[in-house]
Amino acid sequence: MVEAIAPVLPRTMRAIGFAAPGGPEVLTAESVAVPELGPDDVLIKVAYAGVNRPDCIQRAGHYPAPPGASPVLGLEVAGEVAAVGANVPAEMLGTRIAALTPGGGYAEYCTAPWQHCLPVPDNMGLKSAAALPETLFTVWHNVFERGMARDGETLLVHGGTSGIGTMAVMLAKAFDLKTIVTCGDEAKCVAARKVGADLAINYREADFVEAVKEHTGGKGVDIVLDMVSGDYVPRNLKCLAEDGRHVTIAVLGGAKAELFMPMVMMRRLVLTGSTLRPRSDAFKAALADEIAINAWPLFTSGELSPIMDQTLPLADAAAAHARMEAGEHIGKIVLEVAGG
Repeated sequence: MVEAIAPVLPRTMRAIGFAAPGGPEVLTAESVAVPELGPDDVLIKVAYAGVNRPDCIQRAGHYPAPPGASPVLGLEVAGEVAAVGANVPAEMLGTRIAALTPGGGYAEYCTAPWQHCLPVPDNMGLKSAAALPETLFTVWHNVFERGMARDGETLLVHGGTSGIGTMAVMLAKAFDLKTIVTCGDEAKCVAARKVGADLAINYREADFVEAVKEHTGGKGVDIVLDMVSGDYVPRNLKCLAEDGRHVTIAVLGGAKAELFMPMVMMRRLVLTGSTLRPRSDAFKAALADEIAINAWPLFTSGELSPIMDQTLPLADAAAAHARMEAGEHIGKIVLEVAGG
């Protein structure tokens, strides 16, 4: 047993689980053991947990937890550090943090590597903090690192009012990028413009390829952040300027795409992508360090705030998943575990 600095903790806790994969209705409240602390972990008394699309995919049986990760859903939380492992700075005990977790967020207590945590100052609400890590880590890595975004460039984001979409628009604006987004109805287009999108396209009423060409004077965009894949990929490539970068982070529209490779060659396009959860702890720690320097201060200062959709009690996780899968949300859905 790893030595840890900790007060007396309960042995069991409330969590959301599911006996077998299925729709949102399979999610139920249950009593499970409080997770054991590893030497590099903090134990977080969870106040709020963010809801993300990978949670829904895992619940449906298509995105199993990595080896050693909690089977409980939940990739981001905010709360108070209740205990620290042997290798963790002791001064973290009792502090307010937001954390990217390998799983386990839909529960009263959750562990996370201490280097994947970001400090939450007193002027910042834990609800807002819980809505940030998964989307912030994902967007920062894929737009600014893999996508090599530069000042003055233009970014196209599909799903402009999703948690990822709103985060991408906010960060792009903060770093002097222009943004074009696609949305499924006019109300969401209006919401995307309020967040800061320079152009919001209702993809049900307009061809986004033609709209992008018109808006950019035929030049195209420098980066596409793609969550759809499938038959969107060849259309996305038509939107790219020369030397453009196409970054895939999900395949909601299908895992296969048919490409005209001579166009990739002639226009010197870059096709890349990533998944965050399977990456090593060391990679995520390095990413957290970069975010702590470059992006986290935008939120702790109040310059940026996550776009919030609904906050539901932990016991209503099924309703949160149903709302996400119906595409009704604008911004982040958060579960309240203990408040704060």
